[in-house]
Amino acid sequence: MPNPVLTRLLIACLAAASIGGCAALPAPACLPPPQPMLSAELAFGRNIGDRLGVSDAEFRRFTAEEITPRFPDGLTVVDGVGQWRDSERGHIVREKAKLVTLVFAEDPAKRAALSAIADAYKQRFKQQAVMISVRPSCVSF
Repeated sequence: MPNPVLTRLLIACLAAASIGGCAALPAPACLPPPQPMLSAELAFGRNIGDRLGVSDAEFRRFTAEEITPRFPDGLTVVDGVGQWRDSERGHIVREKAKLVTLVFAEDPAKRAALSAIADAYKQRFKQQAVMISVRPSCVSF
């Protein structure tokens, strides 16, 4: 029987791949007080090679240096476990992960910031990929 969490992660990955080149997503029809915004999720694998390589302290430092300056209004970090296919070795990798949620108004600079964060993580921690999923949301604070 398929694991529902893994199925949702796969669907999110496919959705992220299909909208990665979109210039703008249609704004949802929000009833006040929520406002139409974008919600982005970034999934950061924590293995380096076949072992846990990105500690909680290193991820906090990465968040402080790379994510917070680009999204100073706030974010949410959740611990997770995920899996993906390693394209270089051709097998399934299961690893601990950090899932970061960001909410922001449509802005090309913010979209570019998502890619910059992913690139910084891949370079710093020798990662093949960082999942980015962006979708329209109705948000209130």
